Amino acid sequence: MFSKRRSLRIAVVGALGTASLALAGSAMAATPAAHATTAVVAHSQAAKPGITAKPSVASVRAWQLFRVTGKTTGLKAGSQVTLQQKQHGKWVSLPASTPVHRDGSYSLGVKLGIKGKNDLRIVNGGTASPVFNVTVR
Repeated sequence: MFSKRRSLRIAVVGALGTASLALAGSAMAATPAAHATTAVVAHSQAAKPGITAKPSVASVRAWQLFRVTGKTTGLKAGSQVTLQQKQHGKWVSLPASTPVHRDGSYSLGVKLGIKGKNDLRIVNGGTASPVFNVTVR
């Protein structure tokens, strides 16, 4: 009887060991695929930085204060965004900059003196917003 119990115990332990090994093996086989999927998702979420910009008005008098507001993606909180103006075919940085808030937003007070249609954009390093226009009269 003793040998029969022992062989039964060994058979049960062997069967449980095989089952757990099979489960662990399938989990290990699934793990690289899960990591690959996670890496693809993380890569697509870490998209290129972006900036939006919207002036509070479309037209102002010379040296009248207006605001440019917007949101950023992919920029660290506290990093500076700067206003640029197109002058004689070149983008010139104006002395108007502000830090990005924790939620990615910013708000910038601006006064312009060059009369006519002004092409403007907000920049941070190599990232720029789409061009927007404000007419100074």
